[in-house]
Amino acid sequence: MSQESPVADAAVRQVPAPPAGRGLLTLSRVDYEDAFLARTDPAQDRTAEQWARAMLEDASPDMRRRLKWAWFALGLKHRCTRSDGFVLGWEVRRSTPDFALLGAGSRVGMPAELLFERRGDTLLVATFVQQQNVLARAMWAAIAARHRRVVPYLLRQAVSSDRAGRDAAVKRG
Repeated sequence: MSQESPVADAAVRQVPAPPAGRGLLTLSRVDYEDAFLARTDPAQDRTAEQWARAMLEDASPDMRRRLKWAWFALGLKHRCTRSDGFVLGWEVRRSTPDFALLGAGSRVGMPAELLFERRGDTLLVATFVQQQNVLARAMWAAIAARHRRVVPYLLRQAVSSDRAGRDAAVKRG
């Protein structure tokens, strides 16, 4: 009998992108959107930006390398700095305790934004992409299915890691 990994324990489901989330965007138009929702602990103490950092910056070194390479290949403009103003190269465009909007310009006409939103005992992660030309549309069509597999994986990993950290703290305390 095989043992399931903690990553598989965190329930993540695809949901419609929140209409209210569009009001937070800086993109002039959205040509692609998706959203995923994960159940978190009711007593979560992370801000939305801290969740974004947990999901992206706390991923394994191999996964971070793959993400950066994919974003580069897609023409996204990222900074290589790890600072308060950036999350794994994504600019923090807006941030409150309940939501964080990360964005990246594009060298090929495909700017994108990521929305992280705390909602009680859930975390929503939404992706919004503008495709300004035929090349951008073709590039996104080639990567979209993989994107829809990677985002839930990263979300599960962040939620599971948060739970494991809480469980360890309870055992120590």
